This record gives sequence, structure tokens and C-alpha cells, in this order.
Amino acid sequence: MQAAPLDTLMRTLADPTRRAVFERVVNAQEISVAELTQGSGVTQSAISQHLGSLKRAGLVIDRAQGRNVYYRADPQGLAPLADWMGHYGAFWRKRFANLRTLLKDIDP
Repeated sequence: MQAAPLDTLMRTLADPTRRAVFERVVNAQEISVAELTQGSGVTQSAISQHLGSLKRAGLVIDRAQGRNVYYRADPQGLAPLADWMGHYGAFWRKRFANLRTLLKDIDP
């Protein structure tokens, strides 16, 4: 598990506005900066900055077409986070199994 990509990913997604932008990109097949700006309450410049951070973190891919740039989510970008969470999966499975046993003992 590489710490640097995971740290970058977590820092990138820690910002609530950036996370909201990422969620909108994920929910769209492909979306432009102008479309992301509409109804967001955030300036186009700020959206562009957030998209730059998401791109550097490997979470989005861009495609230029004329004067527009379109963004789509890159599923591989979340791999460091999925790996990190998977590492702790065994820990939580054991804790839930213990909880299940405890609850059965309390209420047979």
C-alpha cells in the first residue's frame, strides 16, 4: 500500500465542495465545466480549480472539444482508497461477528 497516493486522494476528497463536484462528475457520463458551474453556487474558476485537484489525484479524466473541456470519472482513481479500506475489512468483519454473538447472548 503506497501512502503518497492515498494521502493525496484523502486530502483531495476532504474538501466538501470538491467532493460534491466529484459526485456530480461520477453521476454524469461526461460533463463540462459550464454544466458543473450551473446551479452549484460556485464560480467557474473555483470549479476549474477543484477539477484540477481531482485530475492530479487521478479521479477524473478530461477531454477537450473545441472551447469546452469535458470530464468523466476515472474508476482507477479510487483504487488506493479501496485497497486501504480492504485492509481493514477483516478487522470489521471480526468486530461484527463479535457483536452478533453478544446480541444473541443478550437476547436469546
